[in-house]
Amino acid sequence: MPDRPIRPGLQERYDRRQQEIVAAAASAFARQGYDQTTMQDLARQLGLATGALYHYFGSKEQLLIAICDAMTEPMLARAREVRAGDEPAADRLRTLVRIWVAHVIEYQDHTLVFQQERHVIEADEQWRRVRANQKSFERIVGRLLDEARPGATRPRDRRIASGALLGMVNHTANWCRPGGRLGADDIADGYLSLLLDGPDPPPSERRRSPSVRAAPAGSPPS
Repeated sequence: MPDRPIRPGLQERYDRRQQEIVAAAASAFARQGYDQTTMQDLARQLGLATGALYHYFGSKEQLLIAICDAMTEPMLARAREVRAGDEPAADRLRTLVRIWVAHVIEYQDHTLVFQQERHVIEADEQWRRVRANQKSFERIVGRLLDEARPGATRPRDRRIASGALLGMVNHTANWCRPGGRLGADDIADGYLSLLLDGPDPPPSERRRSPSVRAAPAGSPPS
């Protein structure tokens, strides 16, 4: 990564420009594909000379790492805060999943790029920090699920529940549109309802209330 300026005023401007470049790169990679987007493409979209872009990021791969960091690091910090709280486990789990869904919607392009390039992230050594952050976050989610579902003691049950929640929340980036009918809390609560309460039974299996006939007028009470 290129060196930041030394003067505080220049540092602030440099950091702000870096964040703008990361957001623009996430949008381009999500729309066009990481492999199909060149640094020249990004520079042109940002109105920069290609050399100026390298002043902020030394390579396209550094940009990809920055995109993943922008998605994973804030969520890991929030997850640790929620995990350390005093509320019941089910309440902490709900709080975390609501924050998580809102984060995925806000960083939709970043999440899509992370999903698309997961095969690279899982393999290369330079992605160790990103992998460690993601694994730490997944462990916190798993522990909160265990505490919120004390009856699910079998390891296979825990893996299925944790994997289902991770998949549902991350897949939100593929279909949710900001400003739509469902807000982040609605989506998060729906996911948790599926996991903690189970799906609604089909109409044919729902228990029907016994029918009650009205007694004829003047009949004595039974």
